[in-house]
Amino acid sequence: MNQTYFLSRLFLFILSGVVLLSGCKKSSPAPTPEDEKEIITTVVLLLVPEGKGQNASATWKDPDGPDGQAPSIENLVLKANTTYRGTLTLLNESSPNTPVDITAEVRTEGHDHEVFYVVDGASLAITKTDLDRNNRPIGLETTMATTLPSAGSLRIVLKHQPGLKRGNSTIETGETDVDVVFPVLIQD
Repeated sequence: MNQTYFLSRLFLFILSGVVLLSGCKKSSPAPTPEDEKEIITTVVLLLVPEGKGQNASATWKDPDGPDGQAPSIENLVLKANTTYRGTLTLLNESSPNTPVDITAEVRTEGHDHEVFYVVDGASLAITKTDLDRNNRPIGLETTMATTLPSAGSLRIVLKHQPGLKRGNSTIETGETDVDVVFPVLIQD
């Protein structure tokens, strides 16, 4: 075998290997679509007592966002020794002519969201009653039970937890969509 024949075959072999390897280039994974944070300018908490009694509600509004004027916040006034069914409504009213109810979106994407309730000082116990498709709490629906007359606050935090929500998720898990504090008064 002559040397020219051998070198030409070697050259073709190397060239075909380069062509094959360049065609097998690793493709980068498709970018995961970014699940955007919700824009929430209004939070309404409606509580309906089990049995007799008056409904209670409180509304937090911040139509111009965190860098504008201070939000308007209503007090939550509850009756002692009463159990309420709670419903949380979330709205985007940044465009007053076309308000958007975000509640249904949060419910539909419940596997990526959770509402956390933090009570300070008030004799109020809260249980989340709605579940996502993985049987984990969402928190748009609750049972709230009062005991003794007291005063304090109720902090409500909606967390956006795409791919992070677990059975043991905490208020620290994920990004905050909205964080509001209502003054609470529980009276006889």
